[in-house]
Formats: sequence, C-alpha cells, structure tokens
Amino acid sequence: MNRVSAQQYLYSGLIRLHILHHACKEPIFGLGMIEELARHGYRLSPGTLYPIMHGLEAKGLLRSQRVRAGGKIRRVYTATAPGKRALEAARERVHELFGEMFEGE
Repeated sequence: MNRVSAQQYLYSGLIRLHILHHACKEPIFGLGMIEELARHGYRLSPGTLYPIMHGLEAKGLLRSQRVRAGGKIRRVYTATAPGKRALEAARERVHELFGEMFEGE
C-alpha cells in the first residue's frame, strides 16, 4: 500500500483548489497543470494528477472534453457552474484561514 506523508496529505486539498482555480480562469490540461503546479513547488506525476482531475470531474466540479491539438487528442478540463461556486466558497474559507495563520507576522 502506498503511504502518503502528512505533508502530502495536507497539500492534496491545496492542489485541488489550485486546479479548480485555473480551470475557472481558462481550459486546462494535465501536462499544463503539472508544469503550473511545479512552478509552485509541487511535484506531481501524471499518475497522481490525473486521478485528482478525474475525481474533480466525478464530483461535478470539472467537465472534460477531448480536443485535437497539434495532431494529438488532449483531454481539456473546464470548471462547471458548481465548481465555480465551490471555489468561491473555498476562497472565503482560505482567506479566513490564512488570516489566522499569518496573524501577527
């Protein structure tokens, strides 16, 4: 059984929010999100990222479609209306949490 560190466990929620944030702004795809998350210090393999994206889709937060790009078929994800509402609600909670975490700094 694959064991997840405490740090990875906590980051998984942040990664989901990050993915949803970008999908609300524009269509996203797996490799692009791997590169974007790497810019923020997350190192995810396709075997880790795609199940997260599929899970967000299964929850109704993302919608995917296959798109031809440069001779290849790529699965592109966009946020759904419920996904946009969920991100907005999460934004408020994240703002409150970060305020508490960095209070007095």
